[in-house]
Amino acid sequence: MTYLNQKPVILYVVLLSLFLTFLLMAELTGSKLFVAFGFTMTMGVIPFPVTFIITDLLNEYFGRKIVRATTVIGMAMISLAYVLIVIDIQIPASPDSPVLDEAFNSVFANSGLVITGSVIAYLIGQLVDIQVFHILRKKTAGKHIWLRATGSTILSQLIDSYVVIFIVLWKTHSLGQLVSISNTNFLYKMAVAILITPLLYLIHNYIDKYLGVELKEKLASLAMEEGKETTIQPG
Repeated sequence: MTYLNQKPVILYVVLLSLFLTFLLMAELTGSKLFVAFGFTMTMGVIPFPVTFIITDLLNEYFGRKIVRATTVIGMAMISLAYVLIVIDIQIPASPDSPVLDEAFNSVFANSGLVITGSVIAYLIGQLVDIQVFHILRKKTAGKHIWLRATGSTILSQLIDSYVVIFIVLWKTHSLGQLVSISNTNFLYKMAVAILITPLLYLIHNYIDKYLGVELKEKLASLAMEEGKETTIQPG
């Protein structure tokens, strides 16, 4: 395998690693609520929007098939994390443990419900994000990164914000509170999607330089072609 052909592999591994890290942290911290500027939000809103930016980058360079595969990997890792949490909860803490069962369970038992809601919401949101991104990319002939990245993220986050909050908090919050928290989460994620657009361009430019003109154009061309494989075969 030549070094040239290793570059897409390295790029995918880096993006996948970042994706899984932000995704798992969003799930594990999502049961904590905090108040910012008078609005109540879940802690998961900090890392979670980044996962959609990463999948937009994956869509840009590798196409829908790779993004769908990445989404499945993410769902599998979340499910594995949930299984491990369930196992850990069943094992009693030792008397000298710095974290006792009550404290451990109050955090991670709630994470199980967050994970369940997030898996459903995220799967729906990602499928919407992938499809909208691809449609906008074809409509604009590969131009206007900000439009396809921001447009697909905002629509997918609209769905995700309401689904996950209603699933996770319906037992403990009124309908009005659920709508209010969902609205706040969505507005925050929409603002983040817009504000980090310049960062998306910087990352995009850096990746273009890393790949080089020839390889970048080959990947972009393959990513835009419906039904074609987007991987580069070893040299």
